[in-house]
Amino acid sequence: MQKKMWLGVVASLLLVACSNNSTTAGLRIDGESQTVIFGDNVMGSRLLIDNIATLPIDDRVRGIVQLSSAYKGDQHIQYRFYWYDDNGLEVNPRPSAWKQTVIRGFESRTLSEVSVHPNGTQFRIQIRPADN
Repeated sequence: MQKKMWLGVVASLLLVACSNNSTTAGLRIDGESQTVIFGDNVMGSRLLIDNIATLPIDDRVRGIVQLSSAYKGDQHIQYRFYWYDDNGLEVNPRPSAWKQTVIRGFESRTLSEVSVHPNGTQFRIQIRPADN
């Protein structure tokens, strides 16, 4: 039932994807509002967002995004997290390097990162196809 709900959310967000909000083709996921913005219709049809969460880890926060593939082939992706404080101000003005991973056909994968700054309480993650 949860996946059907997310499929509905993803489908409605695909309609919003044509907006001018994609500086990097792919997906943008906001951890606080749990908003998913698709800048790539192919990627949007092949990746499902199963869960978005933040967990406290000692004096930091871990951002977690669970993805699953709705595609039979391998998907080579890159992703990176951006961290914000309670007021929505970016706490790491220099973004980290893009990380690469492969999501195999119909596989589920969890992407996560712990904020390096103690004031980082909210995150955004960008996901894009890897340049192979």
